[in-house]
Amino acid sequence: MKVKELRGLGEEELTQKQKGLKKELFDLYHQRKMGRVEKPHRFQQLRKNIARMMTIVREKDLEKKEIVAQKIA
Repeated sequence: MKVKELRGLGEEELTQKQKGLKKELFDLYHQRKMGRVEKPHRFQQLRKNIARMMTIVREKDLEKKEIVAQKIA
C-alpha cells in the first residue's frame, strides 16, 4: 500500500490491516517450513508494509500527545 493511502486510514483500520498482514506473514513462514512458497518476494513486501503501518500509528500517537501537551501548557 502507498503511504498516502495509509495516512488516510484511522488508527483502528490500520491496526486491523496490520493484524491481517502479520497473519499472512505467519502463514508464509509456515509455507516456507513446508517447502512450498509460491511468492517468496511477499516476505519483504509484508515486512515493509507492517513497518510502514507501525510508523504511521506511532506518528498519530505522537500528534495526539503533542496536541494534549499544547492544551495543557
